[in-house]
Amino acid sequence: MKDDQMHSGMAALSICEALLLALNDAGILPEKEIMGVLSDAAATQENATGSETDVERHRAAAALIRNIIAGGNSVRRL
Repeated sequence: MKDDQMHSGMAALSICEALLLALNDAGILPEKEIMGVLSDAAATQENATGSETDVERHRAAAALIRNIIAGGNSVRRL
């Protein structure tokens, strides 16, 4: 993967995490819904098809999302 693609992905992830935090802080989406969004995103990546390289990348993305869920990075837990 090219550096500019990797940096774009990192920026997109940071923006999405910030948006999820803002939605939770504003009372727009409760933690349960945010976890649902993350779970759905991971499942979509896990079920992606394509070349072996594509599938490997999607699975890596799914693993990253699952780690975010497990670590609670996107939702401030009290």
